[in-house]
Amino acid sequence: MISREELKEIAKIRGNDAYFVSLYLNVNPVTNVKDNYVIHVKNMLKQNVEKLDKVIMKSISRDFEKIESYILTNKKVFKKGLAIISCDKKNFWKEFHLSIPVRNDIIIDTTPYIKPLLDILDNYQRYAILLVGREYARLFMIHLGEIEEYIEIYTEGVPGRHKKGGWFSLSEKSYERHIDYHVERHLKDVLKQLDTIMSKEYVGRLIIGGSEDAVSRVRTMLPHTISEKIIGTFHADMNATGKEILEKTEPIFRAYENMKESETIEEILTKAMKNENAVIGIEDVMNAIQEGRVMKLVLLKDFSIEGLLCKNCGHLTIQNITSCPYCKGEVEKANYVTDLIAQRAIEQGAFVDIVYDNPKLKETGGIGAILRF
Repeated sequence: MISREELKEIAKIRGNDAYFVSLYLNVNPVTNVKDNYVIHVKNMLKQNVEKLDKVIMKSISRDFEKIESYILTNKKVFKKGLAIISCDKKNFWKEFHLSIPVRNDIIIDTTPYIKPLLDILDNYQRYAILLVGREYARLFMIHLGEIEEYIEIYTEGVPGRHKKGGWFSLSEKSYERHIDYHVERHLKDVLKQLDTIMSKEYVGRLIIGGSEDAVSRVRTMLPHTISEKIIGTFHADMNATGKEILEKTEPIFRAYENMKESETIEEILTKAMKNENAVIGIEDVMNAIQEGRVMKLVLLKDFSIEGLLCKNCGHLTIQNITSCPYCKGEVEKANYVTDLIAQRAIEQGAFVDIVYDNPKLKETGGIGAILRF
């Protein structure tokens, strides 16, 4: 999982007399027939060999070898996007396996190139999950459907559970005040660290879990800056696995994302009807993509359509033509037009939102876009 803190550390690295090779590659199995991304890598490496200074090329030749070897031998671990940053002279190698496709690119410089990774952090919602207990708490991050335990917060000196009482409702008044003091001190420490982490990692939304008493107590202590980010709560054992927590929280953030998707679709439909920088329907979206005007693309997950692709210039169309209207090149059948449109949008720096179900979008053609101009 991508971490903003990790990217900040990478950004600080300077090569001085050494060069970094930063590779971004679309390895989406849907749009890469017979793993043709291997061909793309070889072509990108070859193009750089031809234009680079011989001294620089000699400096990074080992990096090129390592990257090509890695891609040829690690296909099974690829997802949809791959980022590799390598500097053999500094013994530096970092790879990121991404759940979204990225634009094919290779940058050679004395510093690592991380802007595409920062863009993913900025454009795709990150969620924090706080699982809180009497003595310790666990914080998880969810990004692009993946969950990772970020930190465990433990406070020493919190008394054990009283045999006659529960978490925050103990029978003996003196003992109740004693344990209440320590528990509150623990929770304040948890919330202080939570605030710091959510700020530095730019986390937009929060889900809180634990026992009913714990969740209720924490919510009353939250500052407004954090409480306004809560989108739901859940009950779970403190020893729950990451997979179990993801299963419990997925309906919560799925409902939230559906709400945000509905708002975006309403915006597209309203603007499209007023002819204000938005389009709906496959033909208008395709035209906008090919003009480089799309800022945000939205399409139904199951929306699929066949079309034609120009072998020469890459022009896409669903019209029945025999040659490309732009370059007169030969056209061939394209079975995954919508996937190619999504990839083109990503290559142009657009945000792509795959919607699982929306009746209004379905009625208006299954695809739409907000335009830059």
